[in-house]
Amino acid sequence: MTLAAAAAIAAAAAVSVFAAAFALYAVLETSIGAAGAAAVVAGVAALIVAIAGLLAARKAESRQAPSASAAPDSFGLAEKLVGVVRDRPLLSLGAALAAGVFALKNPTFTAAMAKAFMETRQPPR
Repeated sequence: MTLAAAAAIAAAAAVSVFAAAFALYAVLETSIGAAGAAAVVAGVAALIVAIAGLLAARKAESRQAPSASAAPDSFGLAEKLVGVVRDRPLLSLGAALAAGVFALKNPTFTAAMAKAFMETRQPPR
């Protein structure tokens, strides 16, 4: 019964978010046109998702107990990148956007990098 109630609440939330987005689009379409209204709706949705993500990250950080067992030099590359993302989220966002633009501007390089990471290595015989 609890699962059905949670599903109903999630469905109601999804419908209300969709209706609010459509209402915002309808209000803005007359003044700034269809493309502008769609851009504003997308921007508002992105802003809401970003705020929710920041709130969730803060809540997760407050639940985590700091561990002093590992020295900072013993971290691998992935742990260092995660630390940079946590410490400087705007810098990380800018770097991700720059990487995305670079990937769009250089599709051959992007394909070569994807192939290099996805290709399985055969052990020498």
